Amino acid sequence: MQIGMVGLGKMGANMTARLQRGGHSVVAFDRSAEALRAAAGAGATAADSLPALVAQLAAPRAVWVMVPAGDATEATLEELAGLLAAGDAVIDGGNSNYKDSMRRAATLAARAVHLVDVGTSGGVWGLREGYSLMIGGDPGAVARLRPVFETLAPAPDRGWGHVGPSGSGHFVKMIHNGIEYGMMQAYAEGFAILRRKEALELDLAQVAEIWRHGSVVRSWLLDLTARALAENPTMEGIAPYVSDSGEGRWTVAEAVDLDVPAPVITLALLQRLRSRDAESYGDRLLAAMRNQFGGHAVKREG
Repeated sequence: MQIGMVGLGKMGANMTARLQRGGHSVVAFDRSAEALRAAAGAGATAADSLPALVAQLAAPRAVWVMVPAGDATEATLEELAGLLAAGDAVIDGGNSNYKDSMRRAATLAARAVHLVDVGTSGGVWGLREGYSLMIGGDPGAVARLRPVFETLAPAPDRGWGHVGPSGSGHFVKMIHNGIEYGMMQAYAEGFAILRRKEALELDLAQVAEIWRHGSVVRSWLLDLTARALAENPTMEGIAPYVSDSGEGRWTVAEAVDLDVPAPVITLALLQRLRSRDAESYGDRLLAAMRNQFGGHAVKREG
């Protein structure tokens, strides 16, 4: 099957390689000339613009977009809307907000162009392991793209599925990432406690490796944790600053809107926000309050 790929970051490049390995013909576009050269070197057909990409695809066209969520995705889909024809399909494989995906799908539907929203999980390991694909959109469009999904997934019969109408793929991925926040925070806290028990001289990489096999907390995330601990047991050179790309915030907001208690995911998000507060004015004020009411010592800087 022929497919256009827009966006050749690490994940997009790996997906392009996996598609080509599976026998699909890929026409690739990226604003980075270096990324385009790399794709061409790996066997993809390089296009120097979106119009050039669309012109090289046979109808009905399929264009997979892997660019950052937000303005970049909005601009790319707006341009594609003016280039594609009835029966064509755009796949948004990024982390767009599901409400944006529903809106964009309705806009494209007015032109008889399908938007298929695909929540994509697997990161840079997807080339080797395959991607988990949570797919929303028109059943006919999804059925036509089935060979692509079967190639990208870990296997043709697992790791992917059509979960519902437009927006549902990105909604499911949003909740997936919220759960991920909670799992990561639990692992981080557990290993922090283990490390603090200095009297036992625990080898954290060894502990993680033991847990990977047979324990009830084993997971791919634990596999990656074990790898990180083996490479850098003390986390030397890594700043205690944890970013977020938005899905955790959206998950918490959705939980509030739906009156669903989600304390673990919410606290995991708040811990990420706390990690970025180098000045920590609130903690300074807490110390000052303790000094005021109890005469407790205040630790001075410098």
